[in-house]
Amino acid sequence: MSKTKTLVLNHRQISQKITRMAYEIYERNASESSIVFAGITGMGYQLAESLAGALKEISPLDITVLEIILDKSDVTRGEVSLSAHADLTNKCIVVVDDVLNTGKTLVYALLPFLESSVKKIEVAVLVNRSHKLFPVSPDYTGLELATTLSEHISVDLSSQNHTVHLH
Repeated sequence: MSKTKTLVLNHRQISQKITRMAYEIYERNASESSIVFAGITGMGYQLAESLAGALKEISPLDITVLEIILDKSDVTRGEVSLSAHADLTNKCIVVVDDVLNTGKTLVYALLPFLESSVKKIEVAVLVNRSHKLFPVSPDYTGLELATTLSEHISVDLSSQNHTVHLH
């Protein structure tokens, strides 16, 4: 892995992408009364909160934000759970993560929803690297980025200055 890092998205660009994604989510779900954002532990949850905030500004939808708790370093081990109990019956779920690489983490993140009678599940990611090994495609994407498998994308939404870097 290279020690140099290249800025891919700055704070303003990330904010614009989040706003655009929120409008897309609203356009596709305007007939819904509510939406559940389920962010994957870490930056996926941070992105889910940001998307929910942007959507609240432009729509009357009732919005719930949950965290999908799993071990991103080894998704095949341990339990996958939600941060809170919520009635998901007949709800639109938007599963959110910062980066979609192979799709493995997102596949495992769907487990808590398979036991509920949800209406539909959509996927939102800030960066799609398109190294698809699992049958997961995002419905909402901030940025499509062609990378090599040896490159790494880091997303920081925790500070006041949000960034996406390529390493």
